[in-house]
Amino acid sequence: MWTKSHSIVTKDVTKEQMWALFADVNNWHTWDKGIEFAKLEGRFDSGNRITLRPNGGPTLKVDLIELIENKRFLVLTHFPFAKMYVEHRFEEVLEGLKITNSVSVKGLLGFIWVKLVAAKIAEALPQDTEQQIKGASRL
Repeated sequence: MWTKSHSIVTKDVTKEQMWALFADVNNWHTWDKGIEFAKLEGRFDSGNRITLRPNGGPTLKVDLIELIENKRFLVLTHFPFAKMYVEHRFEEVLEGLKITNSVSVKGLLGFIWVKLVAAKIAEALPQDTEQQIKGASRL
């Protein structure tokens, strides 16, 4: 399995603000400049599906598979012969809030999807995390 992560510790936001930012899926496009839109029918909860379109990319279905409110959530995107997982984790530490975003790919053709999709996502994790903090600080 291929995995890349990025962590930052900040005092600019709380875990509740970060959770609220992500739970409002239909407004992700207002702070995530890498997507055209994201839509969620129903609640931000395990078993539900997000439809999103990255800028210049195809529309994707992303499954919400594990959620622990204000702590972490994990989403899954299915590719031919591979799966991509993206995890967002919020942990209170002495210095503030530790935010960790990770992307993982596994499967027979995972190496192809790393090159086509996941490596670009991983490269953008530091900038994306900063966008998330800025978006959450307005909540």
